[in-house]
Amino acid sequence: QVQLVESGGGLVQPGGSLRLSCAAPGRTFSNYAMGWFRQAPGKERDVVASINWSGSSTYHAGSVKGRFTISRDNAKNTVYLQMNSLKPEDTAVYYCAARSGFGRDRTEYAYWGQGTQVTVSS
Repeated sequence: QVQLVESGGGLVQPGGSLRLSCAAPGRTFSNYAMGWFRQAPGKERDVVASINWSGSSTYHAGSVKGRFTISRDNAKNTVYLQMNSLKPEDTAVYYCAARSGFGRDRTEYAYWGQGTQVTVSS
């Protein structure tokens, strides 16, 4: 079992930045690939970014490429999502998730956090 706890969400103006964190207490964190997903009201939960166990491979969705960066620190059992140049359309609940292997398919992620709200508005 992997427990995931997100933090760092909030209200930010367009063009601003936020950094989301996802902590995973326990010694097995480095065994898992990690992903960030988001879900806006009335929409499906979509992948934002993913990272393999070592951090050597990453994926970023086209809508966030060049603005968001996923990273991880296995010594701190934490994965991050740095979000810059935020837009109103980035408003959503953001979830981190863990899986074995590596990929972007939501259905292959076995463990999920509770989500953190990100609102981009002036």
